[in-house]
Amino acid sequence: MVIVALVAVLVAAGCRPEKPSVEKPPVVVSAGDIAVCRTEGDEATAELVEGIDGATVLTLGDNAYPEGSAEAFNECYEPTWGQFKNRTKPVPGNHEYYTEGARGYFQYFGEAAGDPQKGYYSYELGSWHIVALNSNCGEAQIRCSPSSTQVRWLEDDLAANSDEGGCTLAYMHHPRFSSGAEHGSYDTVEPLWEALYESGAEMVLSGHEHNYERFAPQDPSGKADPERGIRQFVVGTGGGVSDYPILEPLPNSEVRNDESYGVLKLTLRPKGYEWRYLSAEGGEFTDSGSARCH
Repeated sequence: MVIVALVAVLVAAGCRPEKPSVEKPPVVVSAGDIAVCRTEGDEATAELVEGIDGATVLTLGDNAYPEGSAEAFNECYEPTWGQFKNRTKPVPGNHEYYTEGARGYFQYFGEAAGDPQKGYYSYELGSWHIVALNSNCGEAQIRCSPSSTQVRWLEDDLAANSDEGGCTLAYMHHPRFSSGAEHGSYDTVEPLWEALYESGAEMVLSGHEHNYERFAPQDPSGKADPERGIRQFVVGTGGGVSDYPILEPLPNSEVRNDESYGVLKLTLRPKGYEWRYLSAEGGEFTDSGSARCH
């Protein structure tokens, strides 16, 4: 009774108890295959990113065409997606390595791109563990075999975070699976997927194929696995090059679009996530949904 009376006195005096603050889940926005000086696709997708205030930006490689040089980054990427540089976590694509050692890419992004000899790194975002990988297997010092430095690093990194109880997202340029007619799927990144699958990772984002595709959870060999499988998004729609067609959908391909540029927005909640694809330039296509972590 004394406590109730005290609260009543405080309220009457204008001293209402403060409501506990609710921390908003982090939001990321992502796409690959982004900037070409002679086109305006990256301008259109940059407008979408600008409209998602405070989101962490994950670029999925081939950030600056045609060869990822310092000039391409400064003249093509900087005026559009460069405005989000201070909140961007990039990975390199194959076009970055058209310049020896992806030198233009690592110079432009600096510490945010990780060790120039590696190009892979990890960090925490809210309750999620995020892993940025270098899928340019065979370029410079980058390898992706089961015994490679990158795969061993990934296994150790995931093991070190296995007791945290959070969810894991990984991203790289080349897709393990793609129904795209231009490039398709990449077996070379399967060892990376194996490590992610064994650790219980939730999803992988990729670019390279210039279209959008969402896969149902599956194992590294492409077998549907709704219990432990990894959901993959291909988001090669950043605006750099015309969209590549999808002719014959692979098994487990749930949603596809090869007609519009756009970005993928993800809301990373403690026990799950939500996704929404946003089309640029008045495109009508969208894709949205949610899922719980394993």
